[in-house]
Amino acid sequence: MSAAAAVAISTARALAGFLVGLPEPAWLERVDVFAFVSRTRLARRKRLPRARTWWALDSGGFTEIKRHGRWTITAAEYVAEVRRYVEQIGMLAWAAPMDWMCEPDQIARTGLSVIEHQRRTVANYIELRQLAPDLPFVPVIQGWTVADYLRCVQMYADAGVDLAALPVVGIGSVCRRISPTAVWLVISALHAAGVRNMHGFGVSASALPLVADMLVSSDSQAWSGAARSETDGCPEGKVDCRNCLHAAVDYADLLGHRVGWLRRTGPAA
Repeated sequence: MSAAAAVAISTARALAGFLVGLPEPAWLERVDVFAFVSRTRLARRKRLPRARTWWALDSGGFTEIKRHGRWTITAAEYVAEVRRYVEQIGMLAWAAPMDWMCEPDQIARTGLSVIEHQRRTVANYIELRQLAPDLPFVPVIQGWTVADYLRCVQMYADAGVDLAALPVVGIGSVCRRISPTAVWLVISALHAAGVRNMHGFGVSASALPLVADMLVSSDSQAWSGAARSETDGCPEGKVDCRNCLHAAVDYADLLGHRVGWLRRTGPAA
């Protein structure tokens, strides 16, 4: 493993708390908060920002499956993209794999089974690690029912992956669940099964207080909707803060405080 990858993986252990979802990758040059950026926002950019904060990469799997019913890039192509982000943006703590979501509408979109989505998710993580052991890819546990998630844990074990030994383990297909209790059931079952260092992808504001003590981190871009009309005191004087850096950081501060997660400093001067 390269020195850069070792630093990134070590930092992933400290990338705890709330990761602010950034719709504008250029904001990586302007914030001192932990950030979360989607590959869909980066892939077509010729010029990449230079990060001043540690950040994590979302592979954009939900969008890929929703739009195309499949992944339209290969694992080797994704590795090349992530390597470019490591070299040109810098400070990448971890990257999600090319996982396959298991929400009912995603299953209907592909026509495959939940088990097949899980199999492909696990296989992709293994392939990425084989292609680029120096890059900080993390596994994602996918499923829909509690039993699904526990089966996915076993799939990783059967493939020789010790989830407990890894700095970050993503939990997918939880962001669009209406019931906070449903999120709690999944996270608590995984926690009881010995899965630690969990990152909850897009856990809702209503569910996060129930599961925050079992997670090391979560991310959200829900601040954009919340900021639609809450613009009082905007330092930039905006009428609509749906695409406002300050609104993003304020939301992260509020939600982080609610669940006891400390934040960093916010927008740079």
